[in-house]
Amino acid sequence: MRTTLLALLLVGTASTVALAQAPADIKWGPAPPFFPAGARFAVLQGDPSKDGVYTVRLEMPAGYYIAPHSHPTDEDVTVISGSLELGMGDAPNPATAMTLPAGGFAVAPAAAHHYARAKTATVVQVHGMGPFAITYVDPKDDPRSHP
Repeated sequence: MRTTLLALLLVGTASTVALAQAPADIKWGPAPPFFPAGARFAVLQGDPSKDGVYTVRLEMPAGYYIAPHSHPTDEDVTVISGSLELGMGDAPNPATAMTLPAGGFAVAPAAAHHYARAKTATVVQVHGMGPFAITYVDPKDDPRSHP
């Protein structure tokens, strides 16, 4: 009985995997224009520009910096590789920022001002509910304002 139940649970779990990607299958491209130049971007699930669940990855070189900004929805961040400095507030403050190593996770709540810096070459996975939007605290920091 237990073996049958376990087999049914495993079959049920396996049948719910609708999307799976090996690292070699991820299609990378340039990051969207709302990010500073120099990063690569991949969409794993959904369409971040539309309503619904999305999952994306951002690959950043060492020193890559995203100035203080906010989003209209929660942003869930997992560090896949490297080391990410993540801070809250309107201006960078290394004294209060946290450093997330590979495997680290953080949530930037909706409307909360935050910033990020890749301390090393870093890949992060971000997921949330779309549409994804980013508003920089200082409009001069928005890469779209100076193409």
